Amino acid sequence: MSSQPLSARQRLIRSALELFTAQGVSATTTRQIAEKAEVNEVTLFRNFGNKHGLLLAVLEESAAFKNLGESLVQRATPPGNVYQALKDYASESLHALERVPEFVRSVVGEADQFPAENRRALGRGLTEANRYVAQYLAAVIQQGDLNTYLPAEKLASLLNGMILGYAVIEFTSEFHELWESRDDFLENLVELFLHGAMSHPEKSATVSLAGSMITREVIDLPAVLVHEILRQAKRLGMQDYALAYILFGAGLSALEIVNLERSHQIYDPQGHFLQITTPGFIRQVPVNQWILGKHYGSYTNNPLIKWLKSRKDAHSCMFLNEAGTPISESEILGRWETWTQGLLTPQGQPPAIAQAQNTWCVEMLMRGMSLENLSILTGCDRTQLQPYAKRAREKAALEQATHLDHKPA
Repeated sequence: MSSQPLSARQRLIRSALELFTAQGVSATTTRQIAEKAEVNEVTLFRNFGNKHGLLLAVLEESAAFKNLGESLVQRATPPGNVYQALKDYASESLHALERVPEFVRSVVGEADQFPAENRRALGRGLTEANRYVAQYLAAVIQQGDLNTYLPAEKLASLLNGMILGYAVIEFTSEFHELWESRDDFLENLVELFLHGAMSHPEKSATVSLAGSMITREVIDLPAVLVHEILRQAKRLGMQDYALAYILFGAGLSALEIVNLERSHQIYDPQGHFLQITTPGFIRQVPVNQWILGKHYGSYTNNPLIKWLKSRKDAHSCMFLNEAGTPISESEILGRWETWTQGLLTPQGQPPAIAQAQNTWCVEMLMRGMSLENLSILTGCDRTQLQPYAKRAREKAALEQATHLDHKPA
């Protein structure tokens, strides 16, 4: 069954967009648009009044960004990988803009010549696109996948503003060195957005950003609770045990664990290390065989090594979900909640996954590691690590007081 032929009005809008895209708004005449649409100019004037009236219709009826926004909203239920969803949205938005570079240049360079109604239409289009992104962000915030100190609408405005700014710079200037490539911009955009304006709930005490930790508050876990969490994880299987082991034995965040590959581990009788790769930064972290006074294997035979040796698949990722695909941050958080079900911290709260990282950092300092060396392992500067040092001093003072209490006067 053949599709319905386009009306004269629809042909004029399509032809105008094609010509605006190819040669800009100012360089396009109403005669050219009418000829391409195979109508006379009188029809154009009767439908739109003039070229700017036609531009107004193009701005109002182009559904490209609305469709992108609707597609993003659909990814909120059920919640998936937020990082990937936002990166895909940003990438697809740039692709949409890159298909119409001359149109973008014209709108940016000639907007002051447009009637107020055209500028308002452009504003309405941007607002509509923003509304869908805000809907998505509001959904994942409500579901608990992200924490933020800004409203969803403001976050959406920041994201879309940065995407549009990239396109304007790329289309209007050359030979700048603001970013290495389009992919470099996208990766850093989403990393900055997620870990600057937003944070994952399991990292309420510590937000990881490109390999560094911005500390808000340090609340570590007592040894008896840590060993119970590891015991509960072990009961659920080899992979759960390995996950819990590197949370407490290497001080990694869930995001860092998600990005681990099997090739990122190095071990021999002298040590066991993991290579952590974040945009623009690579570091190595030791996997401790001793965790808060208890021995968890050796450098060549511990829960992580046993898990990897048990694998029968050829997948490169270090940890997989039930479907055999790379595990996500939300899935790691789900496992943490299973291990810690019914457990409470001394503050009377359920243990948060960020406290594993806090506990590791404090333990390293308690064992005598310097702030300078901890800075190398974590990628943090000394200022960011000061709260950990303060907590380590508090624990050392308590240990000394307890030791003195055991001595006779």
